[in-house]
Amino acid sequence: PHDGPSIQQVLVELTNQRTVPNVFVNGKHIGGCDATYKAYENGTLQKLLGNVKDAETYDYDLIIIGGGSGGLACSKEAATLGKKVMVLDYVVPTPLGTTWGLGGTCVNVGCIPKKLMHQAALLGQALKDSRAYGWQYEEQVKHNWETMVEAVQNYIGSLNWGYRLSLREKSVTYQNSYGEFVEPHKVKATNRKGQVTYHTAETFVLATGERPRYLGIPGDKEYCITSDDLFSLPYCPGKTLVVGASYVALECAGFLAGLGLDVTVMVRSILLRGFDQEMAEKIGAHMETHGVTFIRKFVPTQVERLEDGTPGRLKVTAKCTEGPEIFEGEYNTVLLAIGRDACTRNIGLQTIGVKINEKNGKVPVNDEEQTNVPYVYAIGDILDGKLELTPVAIQAGKLLARRLYGGSSTKCDYINVPTTVFTPLEYGSCGLAEEKAKEEYGEQNLEVYHSLFWPLEWTIPGRDNNTCYAKIICNKLDSVSSKPKCVCSVYS
Repeated sequence: PHDGPSIQQVLVELTNQRTVPNVFVNGKHIGGCDATYKAYENGTLQKLLGNVKDAETYDYDLIIIGGGSGGLACSKEAATLGKKVMVLDYVVPTPLGTTWGLGGTCVNVGCIPKKLMHQAALLGQALKDSRAYGWQYEEQVKHNWETMVEAVQNYIGSLNWGYRLSLREKSVTYQNSYGEFVEPHKVKATNRKGQVTYHTAETFVLATGERPRYLGIPGDKEYCITSDDLFSLPYCPGKTLVVGASYVALECAGFLAGLGLDVTVMVRSILLRGFDQEMAEKIGAHMETHGVTFIRKFVPTQVERLEDGTPGRLKVTAKCTEGPEIFEGEYNTVLLAIGRDACTRNIGLQTIGVKINEKNGKVPVNDEEQTNVPYVYAIGDILDGKLELTPVAIQAGKLLARRLYGGSSTKCDYINVPTTVFTPLEYGSCGLAEEKAKEEYGEQNLEVYHSLFWPLEWTIPGRDNNTCYAKIICNKLDSVSSKPKCVCSVYS
């Protein structure tokens, strides 16, 4: 037909599919030939065609297990598209009893309080710098931990309430209950009082996220805290040992030191595993220059309580990873930040046959976030081999709902996503670390550009000249490649 090109353009915009056939059934986009055959194999096509006799009626179109960034985004998008949706979210208390409201790690015990406490530390530095800019003040400046925590928790509380209100406005059913599969298409929901209800759905999305890992040594769960406890800690932690070299470890160590506390970081091997190691070492060197002590190549073997209190006094014993040396030290608080584990082992996945990576508990999925069980999908930090970033989980959740219920075929792009580490000297990066770039393209094919710089606002107080650093790693074969790739690591 004469209007064929315009029709094809509309189809491309709607489905992001340029090939034919472009199959729709009762208004739902299926895809091409392969996707249609796959839909036939898993029974989706028959349901859409109405050929399934006595098809089971479910309580909900979609149940999402996990009320974090990804789960909430997916639930609201699906509800907007006219589906009946339920969200199950339950926070298992930490060993110290800490719990929180709707919104997941990022909002309650992650990005949001971390950035606010990082800002508190930056303000302390700004106070010191301000005298060089002409500010005069006589009062002795000191930080009040309780005031900061109260302000941060009040803000988080407003976000928790906002999420609940948003779900209600979109007619999403929310239960503060622990979800666990008991049979195909059916979950058991247990609330904090132990009351149990059962719910069925045609489709499920796993968005359970991760929780901090413990060391498995005497005294770790009894006397140590994690980032799950730190942001609502009702007293100043005092002299603190941070165990680990993850971005969580260095960020927390950084803002605690910025607030004026005595902070030591105990590192088993390298800083910021998975990040560009030149950048990681620059971050460590800057933190050492600004008062953070690093103990390298040691791991704790025991934590003992010497004295009760808020904070109390703890004794830490550690062993060297490369020799017979033993370290002993006394601290008020020990913060564990050695990594996080996926919350997938206790939600009944084995009951319905969903496979997980037994080594890390993460869920393998295809490029549409579908597990090996066709009616179960997964998004966010629990995905095997994907990025653990809040904006990525939000994007994946929205796009998944649109594919399931909106006729879209757009998939989440996990490549070249920018990320930031909020250490005292902030580190932003996008793409491959230099080590990974060498591994993928070969060192001989890389061109690396470097630059040291001095931020203008640091010139008047005269601090940290030639400390900020930028690096761009380019693939020399880009000029003949149809898909140029580079990594831009910015340290500032």
